[in-house]
Amino acid sequence: MKKRVLYWLQNDLRLVDNEILSELAEFNGELDLVYVIEPRWFRQTNFQSKPYGTHKYNFLLESLAAFAKELEKLGQTLHVITGEPEQVITQRLRKYEIEALVCTEQVGTYEQKQLGKIKVLCPQVTVKTYQQDTLFKESDLPFQLDNLPKNFTAFRKKVEAESTFIAAPLQPVSYLPHPVQLCPENTVDDAPTRSCSFKGGLIAAQQHCRQYFSSKAPSSYKETRNELDGFSNSTKFSIWLAGGEISAKQLYREVEIYELQNGANESSYWIKFELLWREYFKWHAMQIGAKLFHFNGLKHSAPLTTFNSHRFNAWCQGCTPFALVNAIMHELNATGYISNRSRQIAASCLVNEFALDWRYGAAYFEQQLIDYDVAANWGNWQYIAGVGVDPRGGRHFHINKQTALYDPLARYIDIWQGEQTITNSVDSVNEVDWPISS
Repeated sequence: MKKRVLYWLQNDLRLVDNEILSELAEFNGELDLVYVIEPRWFRQTNFQSKPYGTHKYNFLLESLAAFAKELEKLGQTLHVITGEPEQVITQRLRKYEIEALVCTEQVGTYEQKQLGKIKVLCPQVTVKTYQQDTLFKESDLPFQLDNLPKNFTAFRKKVEAESTFIAAPLQPVSYLPHPVQLCPENTVDDAPTRSCSFKGGLIAAQQHCRQYFSSKAPSSYKETRNELDGFSNSTKFSIWLAGGEISAKQLYREVEIYELQNGANESSYWIKFELLWREYFKWHAMQIGAKLFHFNGLKHSAPLTTFNSHRFNAWCQGCTPFALVNAIMHELNATGYISNRSRQIAASCLVNEFALDWRYGAAYFEQQLIDYDVAANWGNWQYIAGVGVDPRGGRHFHINKQTALYDPLARYIDIWQGEQTITNSVDSVNEVDWPISS
């Protein structure tokens, strides 16, 4: 019998710059491609939210359908299975006498524990993980992970000063080994029609990348990125980065090509700057582990909060005293996406105006956002709450000033029916980037 490998797909649903597929193209054996949909994604957590909401799940189904179609062109089959990964992956490894398991290395502690359980249950199986969700591999960093700088600015200066090596993105594979001969009942069907305007999948990701970099938008990105809406005002790359339909390395290289052809300026640099923000949060999540989800985060004392279900539900549904926040939450609930600036304002409202536990907000964003990324989402919520890597100890986005700056004519509020009178005083604001989410 030929050797068999199982590739457990997660946030790597792409052919371009997929190191695992590139290596498997040289494999002389049979290949089993598996994606696991977990029942826990649809169960409410302790923070009154589910890991997957409707928009996020439908976007995933669309991405899986697109990926499956491309794999079919290469003679392969994507098997989408529902169950607990440590159970269904283990059963599959045993049932089909598979000798090796490969997957992308995950930064989330829960996902790391799942892989650890599979290793214990299947000690005879060789397990290999690949660091392909980041710009750098850990071995490329100019420091040991234990010595990761305490804030982003120090991290950025270090990797830029050291000219840290970013490998060129890999070309898409043109061949894959034959599939393990299995029953085809678990292949994914076409995704349902969605109300969201973003299309899932690796083809949509590459199309958007080409369209964006063939325009002049990168040259004005820094001036437009803080707008509350408008498709071309920000890159929107996070939508496909989150599920791995496109890689950070490819995007970084596309910026460099754009700069060679059109000239570099502060705006084009800012796209790379935000990719580095994303990178920092990835390695930060790897370094601190479960502390990413702790109430007091990296601090010795926890924030002063009291939980009020009425206030939390009002925030979720956009029924607060703040018209701008209401509009933001209405857009989020209707589409599964909001801009970088909107995320900051909504998060600050929950933390600073409502004095609620920041983890409830982070969990709700996890449920609703189609571009949810565990490291960036929870890292940024800690940042706003003052329990993360922010050297200033938290950020307060005063809502009246944000409205005056970014929606002075209430156009956005009208579009998303904020319908409330704002009574807060205008005050100064400290700002923080929500990396590459815009």
